[in-house]
Amino acid sequence: MYTQNQSTVMEFIFLGFAVDPLVQIWLFHIFLVFYMTTLTGNLLLILAVRTDKRLHTSMYFFLSSLSFLDICYTSSIVPKMLVHFLSPKKSISFTGCALQFCIALTMGQTKCLLLAFMAYDRYVAICIPLRYNMMMNTTVCFWMISMSLLSGCIAASFETYLTFRLIYCGPNTMNHFFCELPPLLRLSCSDTSAINNARLVFLPFMLFIPLSLVLISYIRIVTAVMTIRLGKNKAFSTCISHLVVVVIFYGTAIFMYTKPENAVTEDTDKKVAVFYTVITPMINPLIYSLRNKDVQKAMKSLIRA
Repeated sequence: MYTQNQSTVMEFIFLGFAVDPLVQIWLFHIFLVFYMTTLTGNLLLILAVRTDKRLHTSMYFFLSSLSFLDICYTSSIVPKMLVHFLSPKKSISFTGCALQFCIALTMGQTKCLLLAFMAYDRYVAICIPLRYNMMMNTTVCFWMISMSLLSGCIAASFETYLTFRLIYCGPNTMNHFFCELPPLLRLSCSDTSAINNARLVFLPFMLFIPLSLVLISYIRIVTAVMTIRLGKNKAFSTCISHLVVVVIFYGTAIFMYTKPENAVTEDTDKKVAVFYTVITPMINPLIYSLRNKDVQKAMKSLIRA
């Protein structure tokens, strides 16, 4: 990786969302509520799954892993953003930017793969229920999650290396609220073909293939459910929450990373990024807990304890 003495840029300055100090204060409180809701909801979900034996199944094992990823993902971005709302200088060091970029990308790409495995889990549970316990045992689930994390880490590390070996000779002002690939590439004054080519290689594996697996799984689920008379509502109910998360997360991520250069304004980029970095991690535990009676009971027991 290129170090700071190989680039004239020692730090990056974020423009964030607003210039008016009063608006900044309002945004601080809004995003603080979002962040605290994210932490509280996901931590409660993790604790509920760990403490309630009724939730010791593959479905909830994946769900608690998703909550852990969401905590790490949003915590790599939002705390720094909250500080910047109250700070006159919204800066991050070159090294700090690389670290934030790597962690956020690792968590985001791992989540893409994990959502695909969660869709497969629902497919097996609904379409092949008699073989569910054999096909989705603890060992299989562990390896699925480990493969997701390892793949996300390898891809993110390689992309981080290629991105931060570029030379940034100024300007260093980024019209964004965290270190992300598209705005970083706009600031580079060196050839970005290597990272662009790497992105074309990783995108199918981290976005399109997982999304295709999700769609295939749910097409099979819908086809199977339509052939039965009883239990349709229950079967659809177990999947609708996952589909909501998939649409928001994959949709906004694909929009951000596959759109042509300068296709939309940078202000639009920031607004879209809020959905997969702040909104999705916050609504995950809310959606699952509101639509799942077992999770509701476990959380109530946990709160009363």
